[in-house]
Amino acid sequence: MGQCGITSSKTVLVFLNLIFWAAAGILCYVGAYVFITYDDYDHFFEDVYTLIPAVIIIAVGTLLFIIGLIGCCATIRESRCGLATFVIILLLVFVTEVVVVVLGYIYRAKVEDEVDHSIRKVYNGYNGTNPDAASRAIDYVQRQLRCCGIHNYSDWENTIWFKQTKNNSVPLSCCKATLSNCTGSLTRPMDLYSEGCEALVVKKLQEIMMYVIWAALAFAAIQLLGMLCACIVLCRRSRDPAYELLITGGTYA
Repeated sequence: MGQCGITSSKTVLVFLNLIFWAAAGILCYVGAYVFITYDDYDHFFEDVYTLIPAVIIIAVGTLLFIIGLIGCCATIRESRCGLATFVIILLLVFVTEVVVVVLGYIYRAKVEDEVDHSIRKVYNGYNGTNPDAASRAIDYVQRQLRCCGIHNYSDWENTIWFKQTKNNSVPLSCCKATLSNCTGSLTRPMDLYSEGCEALVVKKLQEIMMYVIWAALAFAAIQLLGMLCACIVLCRRSRDPAYELLITGGTYA
């Protein structure tokens, strides 16, 4: 019965190490996605705190690849030292992912206040005739999220750009994508996106943060299973070093 349990644990552990390699790629992808998205929305933030979970999760992804290699070698050779190292590293990574989840929830709650604090300043700095980086960011967000203004298109009437142009029009990025003859004129509000951008920016950034949180939670659960299986193999190895090895002719650590 014990031999069956140990063999099952080793089989599961080898399989989990293969999952760790896949997880490494997925976590790095999630972290990179956060970086890329932040670059599109960074003008709506005065702090880069949202990148902290992304940096950590990329580091964890890189470490998971090394963990998978150590775990496979230690499991096949049934190395007590290797398995102990594997468990310790997994425990450290698990704690790190718990930190990522906590930071993710903290920063997710701060997103709304941060956007609310900076979005009006960004809109007031818009310059449609010679777009700078902030102006391009606004046009990108309005087209990408299909929104116009902070709360609605009428917010543009209070901006410096609107008062200087004096043509009673909003930027063309407010025009609905399905219309080809839209000029941004406020006399035809049905041509413009009716929803404001602030709520959609907040929603988008909070969704991105949730991707990080769920990715960390999912792989933390897998790591718990990996630590459990490694501990079973390690304890059995310590109590009965004479049981049959996974590979014929293997040596003991």
